[in-house]
Amino acid sequence: MGKSFSGKLICGVALSVALGAAGFAVPAAAATLRMAWSQDATGLDPHKQTAFSSLRLLELIYEPLVRLDDALKIVPALAQSWEFSQDSKTLTFKLDPDATFQNGDKVTSADVKASFERLMAEETGAAARANFLSIASIDTPDETTVVFNLSQPDVPLLTAMTNINAAVVPASEIAAGTIGTKAIGSGPFKLDKWEPNAKEVLSANKDWAGGETSIDGIDISVLPDETAILAALRAKQVDFALINDPLVATLVPNEAGLRLDRTPVLNYHVLQLNPSRTPMTELGVRQAISCAVDRQDVLDTALLGEGKVTGPLTMPAYAIDPSQLFCYERDLDKAKQLMADAGYADGFSATVIAATGEPPTAAAEAQVLQSQLAEIGIKLDIKLMELNVYVDTWLKGDFDMAVALNGGRADPYSMYNRYWTKAGNLQKVANYIDDTLDDLMQQGRVESDPEKRREIFAAFEKHLAEVSPWIWLYTSYSYTAQQNNVEGFVPTPTGSLFGLSKVSVAK
Repeated sequence: MGKSFSGKLICGVALSVALGAAGFAVPAAAATLRMAWSQDATGLDPHKQTAFSSLRLLELIYEPLVRLDDALKIVPALAQSWEFSQDSKTLTFKLDPDATFQNGDKVTSADVKASFERLMAEETGAAARANFLSIASIDTPDETTVVFNLSQPDVPLLTAMTNINAAVVPASEIAAGTIGTKAIGSGPFKLDKWEPNAKEVLSANKDWAGGETSIDGIDISVLPDETAILAALRAKQVDFALINDPLVATLVPNEAGLRLDRTPVLNYHVLQLNPSRTPMTELGVRQAISCAVDRQDVLDTALLGEGKVTGPLTMPAYAIDPSQLFCYERDLDKAKQLMADAGYADGFSATVIAATGEPPTAAAEAQVLQSQLAEIGIKLDIKLMELNVYVDTWLKGDFDMAVALNGGRADPYSMYNRYWTKAGNLQKVANYIDDTLDDLMQQGRVESDPEKRREIFAAFEKHLAEVSPWIWLYTSYSYTAQQNNVEGFVPTPTGSLFGLSKVSVAK
C-alpha cells in the first residue's frame, strides 16, 4: 500500500413538580445541552461494552486512534497520520502531540501500546478482541509514534481501529485496575456524574485536542418511556433526544419548533439461532426457520416499515440484493418439507430471549416471529429481560433463540470476524463455524483489491444465509430530535452521537 494519510480533526420551565421528579433535566444555561434518551449505559469499560447505550456515552468521553465520518471515511482522532508499509505488515501512527487525557496526562505511545495489549489479552474479555489478533508486537520509538507489527497483511485493521471498543485509555489506569470504575478518556467531554438509569452529567473538556466545543456540557436524563421524552421536547425541557421508537419519531415533525434527523444505519435486526442446541443443530431445521420467516412482515408490523430487508452485509460497498440469498422470499411449503426431512414434522418448542427497551421493537419482533414459526409447528416461548440481564445472557450464548439488534461496521471482516471465524472471541454467542466461512473471512482479510474483496464477501454472505445460523431481518434508521435552536449535529450511518461535539445551542 505504502500510502500515507494525514490531517487534523477540527473540530423552561418544568411541566410540574411530578415531571421534575420523573428525571427531566432541570433548566440549564443555554450553553449546556439538555438531552434525553431511553436506555442508559450498562458499564464504563470501552473495551468490554457491547450495548449501544454504553457505546453512545463512551464515544463522547474516550477516543480511538482514528474514527469514521458521516461518509464512512476514516479520519484522524488521536492519530494525526498513519501509514502502511509496502508489504502491508507494518502500520505506523503519528499521535497528536497536543492530545491529553482528562486527568491532565499526555496521551503517549505507551498508552496506545498498553490499551491494545489489554484488549488483545483473552482474560480482558474485550468485545472486539478478534479484530486485532494479527498484531504480533507494538513498538514505541518515541512518545508520539506507534508501530504495529503484523503477523500477516490485515486490510480491515485500520477500519477496526475506528470503533470505540478500540479506545485508547491511560496506561496508569490499566495498571491501577480502575478501567470501568471511572471514565478517564481524551475525548470532547468529561463524565462528572453518573446515576445509572437516571442521569449523566458531562462537562466540556477544555483541553480536548480535537477543538473547542460550543457547549459547556451535556445533562442527560434517562427516560425509559419515549412518549415522556417527546413531552419534554414539547415543553422545551429537553434540547436534544435520541429516539428509538419509530412511532414516537414519526410524531416529531408535527411539533412546532422541533426537527427530526432520520438516517439509515448499518446496524441490523436479527433472529439469532443457537446451532449448538437441538434441534437447531440440524441444517434443515435452521433453513426451515429461514424459509418460514416473512422478513417484510416483521419489518412492517414491528417497525412500521421503517427500514429495509437485509442480508448479513449492510454496508453499501458490499451489500448484495437480498433476493439473491437463500429463501428470502417466504416459502411455507419448503419450510414444512425441510422440517419433515429433518425429523421434526410435528415441530418443537423453544425459548426466544429479547431485551426490554433496546430496541423498543424487540418484543413486537418476537411476537411476529412467534406467530410465523407457529405455522411450521415451532412453539416459541418469549422471555423478556432487562437490558443488562439480556446482554449477560447473550454473551454466554445461553439461549435457544435471541431477538437482537447488532452493530454494523464499514468493513465486513471487522463486522463479523468475532462471530464467524474459528478464532472469533464471540464464537460462543454464534455457536457455529465451518471451514467455508472461516476461509472466506481470511481471504477477505488479506485481499487488498476492492473488486476481489467484493467477490469474496458476496460468496461469504450467500453461504452464511444458506447455512442459516442466524436469520437476518432488516436494517432501520437512527432518529434524533432537537429544538430548532440546536445546530451542528451531523448523524452518521453508524448511529454515533460523536457529532454532539460540534453542536451549539443558540440563546
